[in-house]
Amino acid sequence: MIKPYSIDIPQSALDDLAARLAATRLPAPLPGDDWDTGVPVSWLAELVDYWRAKYDWRAAEAELNAYPQFTTEIDGQRIHFLQVKSPEPDALPLVLTHGWPGSIVEFLDLIGPLTDPVAHGGDAADAFHLVIPSLPGFGFSGPVSDSGWSRERIGQVWAVLMDQLGYERYGVQGGDIGGAVSPAVARAARDRVVGVHTNGGPSLPPFPLPEEELATLTPLEQDRIARIGGFLQKEFGYISIQSTRPQTVAYGLVDSPVGQLAWIMDKFRAWTYPLETLPEAIISKDRLLTNAMIYWLTGTAGSAAYVGYAQTEPWGTRLENSGVPTAVLAFAHDVCIRRYAEQDNTITRWTDVDHGGHFAALEEPDLLISDVREFFRDLR
Repeated sequence: MIKPYSIDIPQSALDDLAARLAATRLPAPLPGDDWDTGVPVSWLAELVDYWRAKYDWRAAEAELNAYPQFTTEIDGQRIHFLQVKSPEPDALPLVLTHGWPGSIVEFLDLIGPLTDPVAHGGDAADAFHLVIPSLPGFGFSGPVSDSGWSRERIGQVWAVLMDQLGYERYGVQGGDIGGAVSPAVARAARDRVVGVHTNGGPSLPPFPLPEEELATLTPLEQDRIARIGGFLQKEFGYISIQSTRPQTVAYGLVDSPVGQLAWIMDKFRAWTYPLETLPEAIISKDRLLTNAMIYWLTGTAGSAAYVGYAQTEPWGTRLENSGVPTAVLAFAHDVCIRRYAEQDNTITRWTDVDHGGHFAALEEPDLLISDVREFFRDLR
């Protein structure tokens, strides 16, 4: 049963957060106090001060509650979602799926232009009805009650959700985990999904590659393979922890708001573009903190880690091709390669961009909106 939902965080929870922030105990800075060893103490201290003194959760809560929200139960799991209908009667339904360490907050700047393009200088023919779910175990869809939340299972749940909402034909879009879930929706409901759009690609290239195969790649593709190697060397630690000991890491993240913030901001700095620019110069402090608040207020650091990285398929696993037309918008930070993505996806549109990072909806909303509109224009 689908039930209306409104976010209403008790004042006692906000008071508790304020007390914890006021009593923050920061670690001593490591030599250099720079991003090479993690989030710098000097930088995080300033963001924590802003969080404590200037950030307004109630304003963020009101912004989220301005959109219709609902909960339902599918496959034994509570699912929270936004459903924002377009004023245009012929709008195409579209599911937007976030990733980790993101949330539904990623898509706030997309809602108006996608649902009401005329009001934002666009064409009524490009309108969408939006369904924006919180991934199982994330935020208001958390925690999880059982195991096995693979991309395939989430894709099947999204297909059931769209059935419950009465949508017979629809598109899907996502990045990060959402980029893996979106093609899974198409595999679960290939007769209903008209198109799959991903930022960052629907699948990762195999790694490592033999030297002779590497030599056949373009310079751009070789750079992407090299950056996968760098990621596995220098950045894989969080996946190792979250995929093997999500409960252990959850104690610190659920008990310490600053610990939760640091864990998330480490990735926002590493994955926004360009790397040398601090994340708050790319995404506003308020947006960054609202995203972190979703994790903090719901206490879902552990279940989000459990769902996000306790997947069953090893790196580079090839999956069944749904045959559904698929688009890829690859930003400068992304590492997807077309020849490998085509092995299990029907790629009909591929766009490489020389700027932009991992959090496309937050970093490059206008470009993402334009690409989504153009891709689905011929699929309606």
